[in-house]
Amino acid sequence: MSATKEVRQSFTSRWGLILSVLGIAIGTGNIWRFPRIVANNGGEDGAGAFLIAWVTFLILWSIPLIIAEYAIGRNGRRGIVGSFITIAGEKFAWMGGFVGFVAMAIMFYYSVVTGWCFYYLGVSIFQPLPADTASAMLVWNDFQAGWMPILLHAVAMGLGAVVVLNGIRTIERVNKILIPTLLIILVISAVRAVTLPGSIEGIKFLFTPDWSTLREPGIWLEALTQNAWDTGAGWGLILTYAAYMRVKDNVTISAFQTGIGNNMISLLAAVIIFSTVFGTLGSTMNSGEILDVMQSSGPASTGLTFIWMPQLFLEIPGGRIFATLFFLGLSFAAFSSLISMVELSTKVFVDIGIKRYKAAMWICGIGFLLGLPSAWNLTIFANQDFVWGLGLMLSGACIVFVAIKYSITEFRLKLVNTNAVGITSGSWLEFVLKYIIPIEVVVLLGWWIYRSAFEFAPETWFNPMDPYSVATCVLQWGIVAALLIVFNKRIAALHR
Repeated sequence: MSATKEVRQSFTSRWGLILSVLGIAIGTGNIWRFPRIVANNGGEDGAGAFLIAWVTFLILWSIPLIIAEYAIGRNGRRGIVGSFITIAGEKFAWMGGFVGFVAMAIMFYYSVVTGWCFYYLGVSIFQPLPADTASAMLVWNDFQAGWMPILLHAVAMGLGAVVVLNGIRTIERVNKILIPTLLIILVISAVRAVTLPGSIEGIKFLFTPDWSTLREPGIWLEALTQNAWDTGAGWGLILTYAAYMRVKDNVTISAFQTGIGNNMISLLAAVIIFSTVFGTLGSTMNSGEILDVMQSSGPASTGLTFIWMPQLFLEIPGGRIFATLFFLGLSFAAFSSLISMVELSTKVFVDIGIKRYKAAMWICGIGFLLGLPSAWNLTIFANQDFVWGLGLMLSGACIVFVAIKYSITEFRLKLVNTNAVGITSGSWLEFVLKYIIPIEVVVLLGWWIYRSAFEFAPETWFNPMDPYSVATCVLQWGIVAALLIVFNKRIAALHR
């Protein structure tokens, strides 16, 4: 399939576009990652302060970036690197490459999470649901100690290749099935979760703010990176799908639908998880003890969804059926996001004339190999989640740079507001893209580095072998950026 033929493809409807973009946004970032990040940032009185920071960044980070990605992708009609060249010029090909690599690096371990979803789908079908927390932890620990994470990581990457091989129309058809099914399953799960005895305490804890936590830079960093994880803003994934967007589709409306709809799903997932945990443990533990349990469910609470959801379904008549449906939906969510990451990298290589089937197979093969460390070791997994989750701030900054380089006013008028009918973006978008988002990046990263060096980890912040250090981030980001800058001319030449 040639690059020319790729450009002629488009989504068949606006509904197909929105569902496919929601396929990027609604995934394990909502159902697996969001509840554990909320738990990790909860204070003694509740987790509501984190939600305030999170909603703030939805308005001041995610939605403006989604608008920018839609506009850049629709105008460029190419992958992430080609679109950066079209808008900003060949000197900044490396910057598009960096954005693409951040998403690809996340893909390496995201496919591992997709494999976890597949595993728990199988467990819900073929094994009894765990009767208590100890049994649920045993299932999780036994799974992580074996070879199954690696096998299912391979299955996830292989299935991703199969879908992407056939282009955007197949991706659209798949998402028209996956996303509505997921939403129905989540609503059913939420209804049952909030009727558990004691669940109301979990909901109260979720939405009650502990104002003192807002003084910590970590909560703002986590809120911003989680917003990027939630919505897909700054990854370049939406930009890639926007290359297939119809000219008549409204950028601003699509961005608000994507951002708000996605974050509502995250809140629904958090209600399910917090209701389940408090409903299960509330009779024997206080809120502080329950929060400790949630925060200790695997490194960075990676096991939270997988440990607690099976116990929810044990409380439901016909729980095996509901558990199967839930993990089927979760698998759908994970897979729909994974295929967008595979498509991003594949599209870059299709743009330079490589046949789609070869590009997809190479990307998935490399993704499998470079994802093996995360599949094998949860500490490596947590490090990659930390490094490239924070890297989304740099990725978002690169997208904003392109808009500014083009001329922020011209960008809004010519690339965003192309529809005579419907809602358009006002001058507020220029202000946020030109000033607010760059300030967010500089202040939050600077704040985090300063506190790490002098308060959080004065003895290890400079050690790149520490999985949560400043140095490990700077080293990994620096290596990727340096290589891309060195080969910038070659990258640009390939995209002419």
